[in-house]
Amino acid sequence: RLVVLLTACMMVIEITAGYLFGSMALLADGWHMGTHVAALAISLFAYRYARQHADNPAYSFGTGKVSALGGFSSAVALALVAVLMGLESVHRLLFPQTIQFNQAILVAVIGLVVNLLSAWLLHGGAPHSHHHNEAAHDYHHHHHHDHNLRAAYLHVIADALTSVLAIIALFTGKYFDWLWMDACMGLVGAALITRWGYGLLKETSRVLLDSAPDENTLAQIGQAIESDADNRITDLHVWRLGPRSYGVIISLVTHQPRDPQHYKALLAGFDELRHITIEVNHCEHEPCVGN
Repeated sequence: RLVVLLTACMMVIEITAGYLFGSMALLADGWHMGTHVAALAISLFAYRYARQHADNPAYSFGTGKVSALGGFSSAVALALVAVLMGLESVHRLLFPQTIQFNQAILVAVIGLVVNLLSAWLLHGGAPHSHHHNEAAHDYHHHHHHDHNLRAAYLHVIADALTSVLAIIALFTGKYFDWLWMDACMGLVGAALITRWGYGLLKETSRVLLDSAPDENTLAQIGQAIESDADNRITDLHVWRLGPRSYGVIISLVTHQPRDPQHYKALLAGFDELRHITIEVNHCEHEPCVGN
């Protein structure tokens, strides 16, 4: 909430200053912040919604994917910002405008300080409350696996980058009379934001589409089951439910069927497996070979 408030205030200041002082780099940074206010608000909503509905039976596997959905929405916002910045920067290259450098530089520096403070808060600078349910475990103790928090952090870092680019452009414009640098820095910022947004979009899409983890993880799960007795896996499904949380469905055949809890115990070393379903089939033929 504090980051949203800081970013919103800085957004108003930079957009106003960008128009008044004629700086495309400063204006682009303000627009960038404006979209990030919305994106950060999405992140805030995702956390609140996930916690409030953590025990809601309507969500069969919990609300872990709310995080990925928030990250996906933020990635789309990043892409839109990049397009707007690129178009306006091209326009400023073709039609340069007079810039009031001293005032614009001061605002850009303040914007950078606000962005760095926000990044520090999101990266663990602020204390977190402790909850004991599964949702809180996912959201508070595994930040580096949280697409929603990562999206918010990327938004703030992207803001900081555009602030740095704005400062560089304004200084070169002031001391070397390179007015084109102001517009060029807008293009550079748009390109970098597009790259970050695409990476986040790709990663969160995999979660929302129930993609399987890497082949090595699947092989380890299979090995854990098949190394016991003569078990053979006939069907295996593993998909992400949320930050550091996977669901797994396993069908197996064996000559010596055991209670499903026995097979779940074989997977005890995989901490990220939260929902495990085991189907055990008695093999009456020789030999039993899985698919």
